[in-house]
Parts: sequence; C-alpha cells; structure tokens
Amino acid sequence: MNSKRLFDLVSALLLACLLSLPIALVALAVRLTSRGPALYWSDRVGRHNTLFKMPKFRSMRVGTPAVATHLLTDPASYLTPIGSFLRKSSLDELPQLWNILKGDMSFVGPRPALFNQADLIQLRTAQGVHALMPGLTGWAQVNGRDEIPITQKVALDREYLERQSFVFDLRILLLTAFKVLNRANVTH
Repeated sequence: MNSKRLFDLVSALLLACLLSLPIALVALAVRLTSRGPALYWSDRVGRHNTLFKMPKFRSMRVGTPAVATHLLTDPASYLTPIGSFLRKSSLDELPQLWNILKGDMSFVGPRPALFNQADLIQLRTAQGVHALMPGLTGWAQVNGRDEIPITQKVALDREYLERQSFVFDLRILLLTAFKVLNRANVTH
C-alpha cells in the first residue's frame, strides 16, 4: 500500500466516524424534503477509464437527466428544496467517502467524469490524466470548479499529473476547505 492510499484510507475512516451524525442528518433531510432516495448513484469514469458507481446526496429531483449540470436548460428547476444548499456547502459529496474507502477514488485527483462526458474523457485520455485516481477534490476544483471550460480543467488536471506530491495534495485539501467554507466558484 502506497503512502497516498494509506493517507486516504486512514483519513476517510476518521472522517466517516466524525461525520456519521451529520451524514445521517443530511440523509434524513433529503428524504424529508423530497420524494426518492437520499442517495443518487451515478456511473463515473475512474482510473484508466473504468466505470464505477459514485454516490452523492440527492440534490436534484428524481427523473433529472443524467448529464452535467451545466448542460441542463434550467438547472435550478431540477433542484430539491435543499439541493442548492447541499451543493453550495458541498455536503452532497460526503457519501464519496465510501468510494475513497473502497479504493475507487482518492481525496485528491481529477473529479470523476460522468460516463457520458465523452469530450472530457477523450481530452483527459489524450493528456494521460486517465491514469490518475479520481478525487473528491482536485487542482481544477480549487482553480475554478464549475466555472471553467473543459479544456482548462484538463490542462489543470495535466498540471496536477506532473506536479503531484503529498505536499501538493495537502495544499489542494487546504484550498478546498477554504473554498468550501467561502462557497467559492459554486453554481446552483
């Protein structure tokens, strides 16, 4: 087991224990405020373009098309009553601790593409980024998240590929915490 995997495993276990009550409360809030399950499982592209199932707390109504949010005509119309809050606070991402524990994801790496984001998958593959373990957060997320074009995201993912180190990962995690607390670069 390499040091990054060990860090991911220990940190995810600690966070899962520390956040078990907030996770349960968010799940309950989702169930009480909208029809459907608390979790939404989507097919995502992992390391070497293999597919895996990734959970998020459901912030969109049941029946919302399975596409990137920016491709929806009116994304706000699909949000559940607490969906905007879940997204802006990033609480919808908490179930991905499961993927980190399983080894499908890391804390830091490129955000996993949806299975149908062919343009993003193709660009990442051409740049060698597909060889990285996807992450809960990444260099592209702390440099624009939802507000940068795909080509810029892939360029930042490539930069991460070239610069990756434990210290760089810690920097990205700290920047992520700062941006989440300030709700920076989050749409809907």
